[in-house]
Formats: sequence, structure tokens, C-alpha cells
Amino acid sequence: MRRSEANQGVRMIKFRDVLSRYEALEFNQMEAAQLLGLSERTFRRWCCRYEEAGEAGLLDRRLGKASGKRVPLDREFEVETLYRTRYSGFTAKHFHELLVRDHRFSWSYTWTKAFLHSKGLLAKASRRGAHRRKRPRRPLPGMMLHQDGSRHIWLGGQPALDLIVTMDDATNTIYSGFLTKEEGTASTFRALEEVFGGHGLALSLYTDRGSHYFHTPQAGGKIDRTNLTQVGRALAHLGVEHIAAYSPQARGRSERVFQTLQDRLTKELALAGIATIEEANSFLRDVYIPAHNKRFAVKPEQEGSAFVAIPGVDLGEILCIQEERQVGNDNCVSFNRLKLQIPESPLRPHFVKATVKVRRYHDGAYAIFHGPRCLGRYDHNGIALHTQKAA
Repeated sequence: MRRSEANQGVRMIKFRDVLSRYEALEFNQMEAAQLLGLSERTFRRWCCRYEEAGEAGLLDRRLGKASGKRVPLDREFEVETLYRTRYSGFTAKHFHELLVRDHRFSWSYTWTKAFLHSKGLLAKASRRGAHRRKRPRRPLPGMMLHQDGSRHIWLGGQPALDLIVTMDDATNTIYSGFLTKEEGTASTFRALEEVFGGHGLALSLYTDRGSHYFHTPQAGGKIDRTNLTQVGRALAHLGVEHIAAYSPQARGRSERVFQTLQDRLTKELALAGIATIEEANSFLRDVYIPAHNKRFAVKPEQEGSAFVAIPGVDLGEILCIQEERQVGNDNCVSFNRLKLQIPESPLRPHFVKATVKVRRYHDGAYAIFHGPRCLGRYDHNGIALHTQKAA
């Protein structure tokens, strides 16, 4: 016997018992209705139906009929076809969001997940492991940033690329995200310039112990705080605390964000037909990251911001590689297998044997400084640029 039929039998037995006691004047309509868990009006209606049609009048009239809220068969077929042909491999949540956004679908996520399970298109998730207590978030945006890279095949038909993401600990907001061929000092400076230039200086930056972030004398050991990398030097100059993570679990928030990105972003890029790094980075900046933040960012614990504005500071001159060199007898500086010719200067006839500082920017350009004065600027091939930035 089906459960609905068994429920109907219990319903009739209970009603007949209460009805007989009501007719024996043991209690009034209100009390009888309360015993059945009904309103007084419904109890009167049941009495009328029982008097007219007997037990058949008490049958639930919805049995055997399709629910008015049921998804029509043609929409079921459309959902199944879309998943098989266009969205195969998407999670139920991601698929449902795209159904609502792009296909005018108005039914629930719960129905979508159950439907995919019923058709064998999506396996049920395994049970989660033991509970772990998360580190509390910082209460204000700008108190701590997470920066990390994830190497993955982000674009179909292309080799693996690094996705560099800089996000806020307090809100999970992604402030910067872009693809690059290889993570390193240049990609770190590019990301920091985007974030600091757009929002202000953060109080701290939390990263792994990659060689471009820290010098680590022993593999897996403690970092050397006295021997700074180029990134460490720039952060110290700006007064931003640099915090090292000593395990993947310590970077749990950024690890979870990359799990989401590896699942969602790759599919969104494929749907948009994007095949180049330049197109992907434009899509990330203008389309994906704003939508991602709207979907996944959380409200901070406190109102306000810990970002510090830095008007008048040229971040590009700080967030760059800086190394000292001695000018050769030909009035040139050797750097990165390039010969950077110092142009004529009103300061002195030449700079032979002088100690200068070479700066390499994240876009590949170069500049030579003598103290605070810029002697020359060069493109990524070391060719002098005629338009020089004022010292």
C-alpha cells in the first residue's frame, strides 16, 4: 500500500471517531477541529462532504492529479537537453544560475538538483568530513589581503596558465584577477598596483612562501626576514605587513576560491568562446569578477574600511624590480642581457663608473635612476624612449 493511501485511511478513521463524539455532544465544532488539526470552517466542510458522499467525500482531491507547481514536460526536456549538450559537467548550483539568467527558468535550485540526479546526469555529493573550525575573518575590508596563483588549463586548447587572484579576507571580494603565462615578481607587482591604486594600501598581505615572495634558506623551513625579495622590499617601503603561510590549510580561503574558479570560470570562458589571454583578462575584469563578487562576497563584520589612501604616490615606481648597477665605460648599463644607453644629460657629461639604480616594471619597460633623477626610460627591448617621465 502506498503511503498516500495509508494516510487517507488514518484520516478517515480519525475523522469518523471525532465526528461521532461531536454528534454525541462531547465537544463543540471548534474543539473537534482542533483535535483534527483543522480550522473550524474546514471541519464543517468535511462534515458536509461526508454526509453527501460518505468516505469517498473525504478523499484528497489532489491525488492522481499533477501539481499546479510542477515543471511542464517540455521545460523538463529543455533542461535535460541543455545540460547534456551545452552545460555538461556544471554543478547543479552553477547550472541553475545560468538557467535563471539566460533561459528564463523560474523553478527552484532544489528541483534542478533533484532532476539532474534522477536523470543520472549528476552524481550525488559524498558526505563531508569532520568539522574544522575556520580562522575568524578580519572585521574590516583592507585589513588583510590574500594573494595566490593557480596553475590550470583555463582556456581550452591552450597550455596551462597561472591565474593570479588578490582577494579580501573580510569579504571574499576579488579585487584583482588575471591570467599570465607564469606567476612571479612581475605578476605580483601588477596585481598589487591594481589593488593599491584602486582601493588604497592594505594593512597586510597573506601569501605562500614562493621564492618571489620570501627567501627560505631551508626548503619547508622558516623564511628569512633579513633578506628581502623585491616584493618584500616594496611592501616594506609601503608599510604593508607581509605574512607567510606555512601550510595549504592556512590558505584555506584562497584555496576554496580557486576550487570555485576552476569549476566555474573555465566553463564561462568556454561558453563565451574566449581563446586568448587578452580576451580572457578583459572578460575577467568586466564580466566575471563583478558577477562573482555579487554572488560570493560576504558582508564584513564591521562598517568602514581599513584601506589607506595614498594620493600623490606613484606606485609604479615602487612596485617594480630595482637593482643597482655600475655604468660602463661606454656610458651604458648592462641589465638582463640588454645594453641600456644613457642619453645626454644636462646634469653631467657622462655617468661612467657611477652607481645607478635600474628599475624594471611589470609591463617589461625599464628606467635608470641616479638618486631621485630619472636618466632614461626604455621599452622591453632596451630601446630608449624619447618621452621621458619627469624626475
